[in-house]
Amino acid sequence: MNTIERIEKHGYTIVRMNRGKVNAINHEMVRELRQVFQDIEDDPEVHGVILTGQPHYFSAGLDLIELIKYDEAQIKDFFTAFGSLYIELAQFTKPFISAITGHSPAGGCVLAVTSDNRFMAEGEAYRIGLNEMAVNIQISQNLVDAYTFWMGEGLANRFILEGKLLTGAEAVAVGLVDALYPLDEVLEQAESTLRHYLEADREIWINTKKKLRKNLLQKLDRDAENSLKEAMTLWWKPEIRTKMEAYVQHFSNKKKTKTDNKKR
Repeated sequence: MNTIERIEKHGYTIVRMNRGKVNAINHEMVRELRQVFQDIEDDPEVHGVILTGQPHYFSAGLDLIELIKYDEAQIKDFFTAFGSLYIELAQFTKPFISAITGHSPAGGCVLAVTSDNRFMAEGEAYRIGLNEMAVNIQISQNLVDAYTFWMGEGLANRFILEGKLLTGAEAVAVGLVDALYPLDEVLEQAESTLRHYLEADREIWINTKKKLRKNLLQKLDRDAENSLKEAMTLWWKPEIRTKMEAYVQHFSNKKKTKTDNKKR
């Protein structure tokens, strides 16, 4: 696989996103994540999984620089696949923990909210949240329900409308993140918790997770194309395209400036 690394441990797997420094999500990464999680779900020898990223970035979200170049068919395929990935992760039956190694806005947070626990790196600069409003991407009902599941309706509504990104401390305070650890200890803590889960009877653990998620899963729109049809339509709205193109140009210019400075 080109965008992820699979690390096998005794009874569980670590899936490390490995697409450049920031792990921006493109169609290839979505396909590979879907495949590896399906493989883990189907493998009776693998009893749990940890999803993690690179130092300072879990995932910076969707790769708008690449996605802005997709044609209509490609965008439809991408959003349908990304929506399907979210549904599959939300329904994943085995223990699943996110070891959040830094920034996790937008699409990064989409992945993280599907897990059973989220442990995040300490650091005032790191942010997590569903800030789709701020980047002009239509949020789905599935994501609204997930945010509400973890932090309650009032805070979820306020933060989604504000497009707010939370510090680690803020995320812990509202229940979006379980705990903060030094960057080099986040994965270790996730593994410790996962090993604890694996001490329980597997059937009882899986049944209990199903019960805990019953209300969330009952609300889940399992038709990925339908759940993101608004996002696919609004992607092509001229005013939104103009804003996204300006954002992409600004980001590209920043990257070019950093590269030029390193060469000097």
